[in-house]
Amino acid sequence: VTLLLLLVAADRGLAATVGSDDGWQFAYNGFAGTNLTLDGVAKVTPNGLLMLTNGTIQQKGHAFHPSPVPFRAARSFSTTFVFAIFGQYIDLSSPGMAFFITTSKEVLSTALPRRGVGHPPPAKTNKQKKKELDTLHNSECHDLNGNHVGVDLDSMVSRDSADAGYYDDATARFLNLSLISRKAMQVWVDYYASATEITVTMAPLGIDKPKKPLLRTIVDLSTVVQDMAYVGFSSATGVLFTRHFVVGWSFALDRLAPMLNILSLHALPPIGPKSQSKVLQIVLPIASSTTVLSMGIIVYILVRRRLRYAEVHEDWEKAFGPHRFSYKDLFQATKGFSQKNLLGAGGFGSVYKGVLRKSHMEVAVKRVSHESIQGMKEFITEVASM
Repeated sequence: VTLLLLLVAADRGLAATVGSDDGWQFAYNGFAGTNLTLDGVAKVTPNGLLMLTNGTIQQKGHAFHPSPVPFRAARSFSTTFVFAIFGQYIDLSSPGMAFFITTSKEVLSTALPRRGVGHPPPAKTNKQKKKELDTLHNSECHDLNGNHVGVDLDSMVSRDSADAGYYDDATARFLNLSLISRKAMQVWVDYYASATEITVTMAPLGIDKPKKPLLRTIVDLSTVVQDMAYVGFSSATGVLFTRHFVVGWSFALDRLAPMLNILSLHALPPIGPKSQSKVLQIVLPIASSTTVLSMGIIVYILVRRRLRYAEVHEDWEKAFGPHRFSYKDLFQATKGFSQKNLLGAGGFGSVYKGVLRKSHMEVAVKRVSHESIQGMKEFITEVASM
């Protein structure tokens, strides 16, 4: 996930508008009724959220403040915004988003969705400054990883980048943040023209701006912006269903951006259960059916085996119990009463040659039909005489 942006949080509706060059600023605590310039699949939802992408794959979305900003020779500026990325999975990368400054907003209409955040490569006629939230690792752009924040200047390769997260004021510990966690986060971007330095700070929504920024890097924006330029957001989707939201946004020249009214920001959609991939929807039923079928086959084999070696105990056998062989042993000794082992057949049964498994003793096994009452009596007489 890549975030190329100057992030700005805003009040619901237009809280401050463009004034003179000395007091140029705006703030949106929600976007209902605003006149943002939208491109691609970007739209403002009925409850006032700026939705850059709507979940369809291979799409792009852009949103601009309608009026160009009088940067002149790269004046100092400050911006903050609240965003959330709803990926198909909370543990699988999907495209990120970007806050950008550009001298020509028309050029973004030529951007390809497959470019991670929906922006085109820079050209001589279109200078760009981007702050990116990147949720995809792109080796061609020398990305740090699949969950980082970066600053780009007229290039797809970040000038500087860092793992997404923030420094806790109380402990000074670095705490990681997942950009695709579907949770709202706030970003602050401040550019100091005199020092040609830009700082980027982020934190979960509701936490005050950390004192230590996430990124601090030297960038001379005078090489990019010398007069009027547009500010806005860009994003795109890849092969996973992703929605990118901006909840609020504020911006100011030569001063800190207006604070957002966190309590008045519109609520994000409910997170709900983790969606299941199409692959799993296909594989799981097949795997379940295969398991059930396999279990059925195993049960059938066991039942058949049990019936095959089922014992029938006659009342007369009790007196000869210690000398009894199991049917299974006799079945295996005669190789299943094979015709090859048949020694002879009489009026009430057949005699088979057999070899006992444990003692390897050769035996003769007489097999008598239970339906032959006369044969059974004669067999009992034989046993009794022996």
